[in-house]
Amino acid sequence: MQKEKLRAIRKQKGYTQQQIADIIATDVSNYSRKESGDVRIFRDEWEKISRFLDLPIEEIYEDDEVKTIIQNPVFHDSPGSYAMGHVTNFNNEMSLAIIKNLQEYIELLKDEVKRLKEGKK
Repeated sequence: MQKEKLRAIRKQKGYTQQQIADIIATDVSNYSRKESGDVRIFRDEWEKISRFLDLPIEEIYEDDEVKTIIQNPVFHDSPGSYAMGHVTNFNNEMSLAIIKNLQEYIELLKDEVKRLKEGKK
């Protein structure tokens, strides 16, 4: 889900994605993905952005729509049945998209760690 309120307010106040990225200590490409809804914005990031924009968090916050549905375990009394819960089947395309997104985020984090280590030398 695109963060339309956040994007509109950022632009209205004249800030760049780079400026917001700096506030939440990430690179601009990762922030861009957060603003476009490809990567989750965490609660502490929402709070930092809210303070930077000098607005209540409620004015910029938009819920993430990705939800995982887990069914409750089903137990059977009949002999020979196995009593295990199961996770609702994901659409394969959705699962692959989530995996790809996580892999890209891991790479961004690795790059950030590398950058930080180089800065300490």
